[in-house]
Amino acid sequence: MTCSIIGLGTAQAPEVVSQDEALALSSEVICETEKQKRLLRTLFKKSGVSSRRTVIPYELGYQWHKSDGEANLEGGGGDGPTTAQRMALYKQHATPLALGSATAAIHDAAVLPGDITHLVTVSCTGFAAPGVDIDLIRLLGLPRTVQRVHVGYMGCHGAINGMRTVQGLTAADPNACVLMCCVELCSLHFRMRWDLDGIVGNALFADGAGSLVVAGENWEAKHPHSDSICKIEATGACLIEDTTEEMSWHIGDNGFQMRLTSGVPDCIQTYLRAWITTWLGSHGLKLDDIQRWIVHPGGPRILDAVQEALQLQPNQTQISRAVLNDLGNMSSATVLFVMERNQAQTQRFEGPAVVLAFGPGVMAEAALLRY
Repeated sequence: MTCSIIGLGTAQAPEVVSQDEALALSSEVICETEKQKRLLRTLFKKSGVSSRRTVIPYELGYQWHKSDGEANLEGGGGDGPTTAQRMALYKQHATPLALGSATAAIHDAAVLPGDITHLVTVSCTGFAAPGVDIDLIRLLGLPRTVQRVHVGYMGCHGAINGMRTVQGLTAADPNACVLMCCVELCSLHFRMRWDLDGIVGNALFADGAGSLVVAGENWEAKHPHSDSICKIEATGACLIEDTTEEMSWHIGDNGFQMRLTSGVPDCIQTYLRAWITTWLGSHGLKLDDIQRWIVHPGGPRILDAVQEALQLQPNQTQISRAVLNDLGNMSSATVLFVMERNQAQTQRFEGPAVVLAFGPGVMAEAALLRY
């Protein structure tokens, strides 16, 4: 039993940060030596990012670094706000961004808020209860009886975990109409001290939200006015062995701490092809059958590794690279921006597509879509 994506919407954060501005901030805040500054310049130059969107002005980072406890930034002195203070910012800013993408997806699906039966929220950059899910019910006017699931702290592949959840909900209830919303505020976890594996995030990560409306088979049959974008046919996952130290995401006293080593692309290049080939084969498909690859742009080297492992042509990762260049890595929401740009292309396509992303573990996650 399959389900259909009938609506897709995204929302960009209000503040624009150029890569030059982000580099200047990171250099002043983090670097203690000229060697560190040279390494940082190289890292930012090779990030594949030219601009990003954030919910707070980048200049706030200077205040975080120099804070001596004033302006409600106790715990400053170089480390910035405490995790509790960052979570207060998450609670303040996550809902407006999530609301923007959810509203766009509902409009795209041509459904009413009262049609939504289930709500799936996805985020790995903040926690609050009541949180974004309750806010969406209230602000969108969803039924008070809507059933909720939160997919939390999964990392950059969270949207695929969300799709898997939606697939299970619609299989259990074919009359379901599910709203899935991914919202991430990565900028709240800006690193304030030198750590080569940790400061990669300063060069890559941004804020954004993306949402889907997904209909079960019975719901879609009863509402022929809602056009299907594509069907979610299957999802898959593979834990790459001996990689637990290569990518991690831990909660510290001054924000969440990302660790992303230079070994991640090598792991992907070595192990991805064998798993994807086997997984697609279990669904009667070969690599050459896939019409579109909707790859999460974790960074340029990760995209290079996927391209090498699957022997893709440069144009097959072009949209992923464009999203990374324009908007940065928005964690779980990013693949929905890649999906949206694929959908907006004038040259329509039919057939199978694969959504692919990677997260802490290192875990590879995939979703098989049918256009």
